[in-house]
Amino acid sequence: QVQLVESGGGSVPPGGSLRLSCAASGSISPNYVLGWYRQAPGKERELVATTTSGGTAVYGDYVRGRFTISRDNEKNTVYLQMSSLEPEDTAVYYCLARWLTLYWGEGVQVTVTS
Repeated sequence: QVQLVESGGGSVPPGGSLRLSCAASGSISPNYVLGWYRQAPGKERELVATTTSGGTAVYGDYVRGRFTISRDNEKNTVYLQMSSLEPEDTAVYYCLARWLTLYWGEGVQVTVTS
């Protein structure tokens, strides 16, 4: 079992920044891909970004260079630095760990509003 605990969500104005963190514990190993998905009301969950322990990252198309994913393998923690936030980025952001099994965190709310 892998446990994921997210933090760092909140409300920011358009153009603002937020940094999300997700700490993994339990049976976590470098084999796991860590990352983030998001789900807005009435929409399907979609990829934000994922990263391997070696630093290979994949981003959702809409990120457009605004978000950066990073990972501290010593701390088993993955981060998502988000800048130039837009109202369309409003969603619940979920941390995931994926290897032989897929695990999800409970999610954190990110709201972009003036």
